[in-house]
Amino acid sequence: MFENFRLKPKILDAYIVKKFILTFFIALLLIIGIVIIFDISEKIDDFVSKEAPLRAIIFDYYVNFVPYFMNMFSPLFVFITVIFFTSKMAANSEIVAILSCGISFHRMMVPYMFSAALIALFSLCLNLFVIPKANEERVAFEAKYIKGNTTTTGRNVHYQISPGEFVFVESFSTWNNTAYRFTLEKIEDNKMVSKISAETAVWDSTFNGWTLKKYFIREYSGDLEDHVRSGAKLDTVINLTVSDFYMRKNTVESLSYNELNNLIAVQKMRGDANVKYALIEKHTRFALPFSAFILTIMGVALSSKKRRGGIGWNIGIGIALAFTYILFLRFSQMFVHTGVLPPGIALWVPNILYVLIAGFLYRIAPK
Repeated sequence: MFENFRLKPKILDAYIVKKFILTFFIALLLIIGIVIIFDISEKIDDFVSKEAPLRAIIFDYYVNFVPYFMNMFSPLFVFITVIFFTSKMAANSEIVAILSCGISFHRMMVPYMFSAALIALFSLCLNLFVIPKANEERVAFEAKYIKGNTTTTGRNVHYQISPGEFVFVESFSTWNNTAYRFTLEKIEDNKMVSKISAETAVWDSTFNGWTLKKYFIREYSGDLEDHVRSGAKLDTVINLTVSDFYMRKNTVESLSYNELNNLIAVQKMRGDANVKYALIEKHTRFALPFSAFILTIMGVALSSKKRRGGIGWNIGIGIALAFTYILFLRFSQMFVHTGVLPPGIALWVPNILYVLIAGFLYRIAPK
């Protein structure tokens, strides 16, 4: 009995791993090719009207688009892969032959889980090392040639830029990198020490700081006397840059793991509500690769039995379940936006639920 559970490489293990990995990447190539064709047909007008260079379209956009798409729909690819080749094995009575040779259903799952581990590791490496850099170039291309450089104005920005130092900006214009109704307050021991007010604060890249125009500096001393100074122009450097006003929801997709952690720490310190986007991105990078194990177990449990109608029914069920998983993973982000659950729990809720479903299907699978 123990012979069946030895994890030494065997012909059966190599056979299943080869089928799993080969089918997975073939499915990737086929579906990615179809998606690129549809994407080109959708965006061809933007490419022509914005005069996007062919080299930029290929290398800046589509080369960087492929890893992003591969990772986003990897659960679907894994599920379809397992359903497809396992159903074919069942239809050809290969699984019956494997179990008849004394190899248990649990032992047969070993090469499946090994393949899932390889795909999960592949997805994790994409998430941590490849996709952030690829997204940086892809997002920049989209902003320039697809979505356009729209001028937006941030309003009522209130940050804690360092302990005891608070900045308030009534509005910010990206057209001229200017903050209007700028205020900088310093607080020590729950008492305001100084307050700088200016009609405008213009970003100056020559010294990476702000030029305050028509400013007032009010300093509060211990004897309750105010010391006021004013002027037409003042250069200042604070822990706030123009890039902080250009943060978009998809900006976090282009950050490395360390950069993402640093951004989360800064945004939490500032009390920035946009920290939820960074937290969602961080937990998604780990939750998504884990789905390879769950969907592999579900796929084998659903397709290991020979069906009279062939593999079409299995593939239909597999696609439906995989899409519901992806939708649920996206929907779980709403729990974060509405404040129902913290990101660390909300992004793992789909995995927890589908672990239970996978366990049930595996238990009732014919063995």
